[in-house]
Amino acid sequence: MTAVGEPLGTPGRYHGMLQILRYNGPMFAKTGAAALAAILAVALLPIPRLLAVLVLAGVAAGVLWSVSSLLVSHWIYDLSPLSRWDWLARLLPVAPQHWASLHAGLDETFGALARIFPSTHSTVLDFFDAKEMTEPSIGRARQLSLDRAATPADFRALPLAGGSQNAIFLIFAAHELRRPEARERFFLEVARALAPGGRAVLVEHVRDGWNLLAFGPGFLHFLPRREWLRLANVAGLAVREDFRITPFVVVLVLEKGS
Repeated sequence: MTAVGEPLGTPGRYHGMLQILRYNGPMFAKTGAAALAAILAVALLPIPRLLAVLVLAGVAAGVLWSVSSLLVSHWIYDLSPLSRWDWLARLLPVAPQHWASLHAGLDETFGALARIFPSTHSTVLDFFDAKEMTEPSIGRARQLSLDRAATPADFRALPLAGGSQNAIFLIFAAHELRRPEARERFFLEVARALAPGGRAVLVEHVRDGWNLLAFGPGFLHFLPRREWLRLANVAGLAVREDFRITPFVVVLVLEKGS
């Protein structure tokens, strides 16, 4: 989780943007301090003109990406339909009788899912693994917003019976597994837990031009769309829907064969 970190959350005027600031405050502070130091160095030291231009260009890029990451996050998480979640209902042929939401410690979607799919059996699992998820921002986010109601789970062996789930929701969480081997194991577990015809709904930013434009180097925290398609193939899941909510967020609906 980085400055592009996914706050989710119930719709609010500035809820998502403020969570980005909370989870990534040290990074924004370092960017501001570095920008100020660079400007002072150019102003006060005898720096060659070309170097000064390059330094100021770097400062401008860093400040621009910091501001754009907040503005884009505000659009995605506060203003777009994304965090109202009602669109999830149309992704499933029928309301699931058994569904699970899997996350890495931050889950503000359960209330919406329970509202959309009432009178169903639900499970919320926290598959955080400190050895696999080492970025400082996710640790900070867990300290600030940990979902203590979730059941801790090993992503290598989810506590879900085989074929027991009609739907599994992976919302801005699966990318926290940084190693390909870990992601493969996780997706195989998701496929094992799905009932025949069951669907996994994956919601993620992806490593593409849109997210580079919005988040700068932070877009490297995301995974390419092709990696999610590869994982679906490894797990034997068919892509039933593939679309975007805003240019920055991809939704993949993956179905287990009958």
